Amino acid sequence: MKLRLALAQVNPTVGDLAGNAALIAATVTSAKESGADIVVFPEMIVTGYPVEDLALRPSFQTASKAMITEIAASISGKIVAVVGYLDTSKDGAPQNAVAIIHERQIKARYVKRHLPNYGVFDEFRNFTPGASSLVVRINGVDVAIAICEDIWHSLADIAARTPGLVVVPNGSPYERNKDDQRLALVHKRARQVGAPLAYVNMSGGQDDLVFDGDTIVVDKNGELIARAPQFEDLVMCVDIECAAGTSTPDVIISTDVSSHANELAPTIAPRLGDEAQMWQGLVVGLRDYVKKNGFKSAVLGLSGGIDSALVAAIAIDALGAKNVYGVAMPSKYSSGHSVEDAQALADATGINFRTVSIAPMVDAFMSNLDLTGLAEENLQARVRGTTLMGISNAEGHIVLATGNKSELAVGYSTLYGDAVGGFAPIKDIYKSDVWALARWRNSVALSAGLRPPIPERSITKEPSAELRPDQKDTDSLPDYALLDQVLRLYVDEDHGYEALIKDGFDPALIIRVIGMVDRAEYKRRQYPPGTKVSSRAFGKDRRLPMTSHWSQS
Repeated sequence: MKLRLALAQVNPTVGDLAGNAALIAATVTSAKESGADIVVFPEMIVTGYPVEDLALRPSFQTASKAMITEIAASISGKIVAVVGYLDTSKDGAPQNAVAIIHERQIKARYVKRHLPNYGVFDEFRNFTPGASSLVVRINGVDVAIAICEDIWHSLADIAARTPGLVVVPNGSPYERNKDDQRLALVHKRARQVGAPLAYVNMSGGQDDLVFDGDTIVVDKNGELIARAPQFEDLVMCVDIECAAGTSTPDVIISTDVSSHANELAPTIAPRLGDEAQMWQGLVVGLRDYVKKNGFKSAVLGLSGGIDSALVAAIAIDALGAKNVYGVAMPSKYSSGHSVEDAQALADATGINFRTVSIAPMVDAFMSNLDLTGLAEENLQARVRGTTLMGISNAEGHIVLATGNKSELAVGYSTLYGDAVGGFAPIKDIYKSDVWALARWRNSVALSAGLRPPIPERSITKEPSAELRPDQKDTDSLPDYALLDQVLRLYVDEDHGYEALIKDGFDPALIIRVIGMVDRAEYKRRQYPPGTKVSSRAFGKDRRLPMTSHWSQS
């Protein structure tokens, strides 16, 4: 027998219970129009996800439980809705739960049993786990429920109950190559249970996380039936062949076998390439951070270099060129091509652009302060930061910091200078990725017959902060190609000195790089948030003390 599922790959906002309820209502209406028997939402859709310590507030718990009751009362007809929300146990402990709703009533509840406590997840802190499985008979099919982390553990107890379908609501953030891991996992669990599995993931950005959707349906042998496009908000409907119920369900909603006049042809969206996935993640992450925090536009310093050019291109795709404001801020050390390349980007893309010379402001400081060397260099960066924040306050734009992960790793930035801003779109991509994404974005434009947004000279010229005469990044740092190799191993994979020696790197290079990384922790703590796209982003993923005498350098 077949069940028609509407899988809601949608974008909630944390704390916006009314807005999320409206999103749920619109999705239920769409699912009904498609003839769906079941509509499945991502985990915690009512509250948004992750809610972090909001889960511990009694007022928030009460609001979530009141809203799920209100939502249930609004869902009528034969359709069954699986809706994630924040619940509490009998003793008042917060729980990550789903409600099974039918005919205006909550017929059953399931509480997430395995709570992730690694990487960006702190669910041991925020929730208490459930203790039992749930199987609900819907239109004659026994449907088992699991939530996200649950399927990263054995489903042997669910398999023993011989369900005809497993439904899994998720809030699984994007990171590079995670789509392959998900498919392999879903394949494994479907084969273990011996039933089709529908994996439903949310979309959109939340703070430094971005959710890519990537909703997946496999049959009982783990073979892919349907897959939704990444980074898109949509409802994917699919007909799934399921075995009739033969177990003892916890709740029986309906034994009537469903029938549909037409059969839906399943769709399998093509996977995006590595650069396309990263690009969409960065665009969606920035778009939703700006939109959900009440901004409409963004401003950034345009130096003519590759980092600011890439951030501008991401902002254009996220917000539209008319909502992006670029500011060239030349000093006495700026080269002629710096402003020229910034102007070329503005001409190619149509963003708002102005030039503000910082030389008079720097001279005013220097006439009152006796600064030389690094202090004078940092002053220029801080004048630029002050200029951008002033424009932000006057005009209402969010300031975008333009530093990349390589610079952030080794502390190659100025506090209250180039580190100022409300959001840092490329803080989780290394310099080598910056170049790769710039070339990729330009190639996409060329293939579409459009003008490339990033000037070629911004890509090819040697990187420089231009804070002193003839300055180059390589004056202070190893070549980025080599530096990034060490950083990927030390930062992302925790390779220490001995491991890096075995990896083939020069001892002096290792000592130099890990020393810079360890000493820069205090700077990273003060850096703006930015979209996580790697498996080990600075911040929640990698938590180290600022004051520490442990060092291998």
